[in-house]
Amino acid sequence: MKAVDLNSDLGESFGAYTIGNDEEVLKYISSANIACGFHAGDYNVLMKTVKKAAELGVSIGAHPGLPDLAGFGRRDMHMSHDEIFNLVVYQIGAIKAAAAVAGTHVHHVKPHGALYNLASKDERIATAIAKAVYEVDPNLILFGLAESELVLAGEKVGLKVAQEVFADRTYQPDGTLTPRSHANAMIHDADLAVERVLRMVTEGKVTAVNGEDISIQADTVCVHGDEPEALEFVRKLRAKLEENQVAIQAIGAVNPI
Repeated sequence: MKAVDLNSDLGESFGAYTIGNDEEVLKYISSANIACGFHAGDYNVLMKTVKKAAELGVSIGAHPGLPDLAGFGRRDMHMSHDEIFNLVVYQIGAIKAAAAVAGTHVHHVKPHGALYNLASKDERIATAIAKAVYEVDPNLILFGLAESELVLAGEKVGLKVAQEVFADRTYQPDGTLTPRSHANAMIHDADLAVERVLRMVTEGKVTAVNGEDISIQADTVCVHGDEPEALEFVRKLRAKLEENQVAIQAIGAVNPI
């Protein structure tokens, strides 16, 4: 039986501000990428999200971002490779501490937003992130955009990697995500998103914005937790995949959840 991981970016509320519907989304996914306080989240939100994920048997991942709360980590910042290494180490450490208190462990690392996009194309940034993950814990799994520099860097340093595809984003012909500044960057139709993901998982193909079919490897599928459609997406996506004999399970899991 074919299996795929279903992940979502969570823990992105901050103080009095609530973003997403984390408690409901967690019921349908196999992996949670939890904000570490740089692009979103805070110590209360982080701990609450880690504990809830552990309670539901959802694999916990660090979701490190650039230090940009105002821009939600989606604005490019010029930082040295040493700074990137250090900020990733710092944020993984926060999640590892919370996980220890919750009686669980961190399973994977997935960079957020602009950091993720930069690492997808820039070998040196990708290498700084991969080395940070490896030096904190070589058993952590690194999530990266399918066929990207981040996936290659992770493999080079000796990490297990998971090639990620997106349910709610469109693709360029070169396999990169359409920038959010473009009007067609996001997919808001849940049924369309579900059909695209099913094809990515079962056929290894996705249609780019120019109408061209491109090859893609789908180890894990992301739904952005901050989007209004997130809960509808994960519900429909899980149902459609299981209907087509695709099990939902975290990377490396023995049995589907």
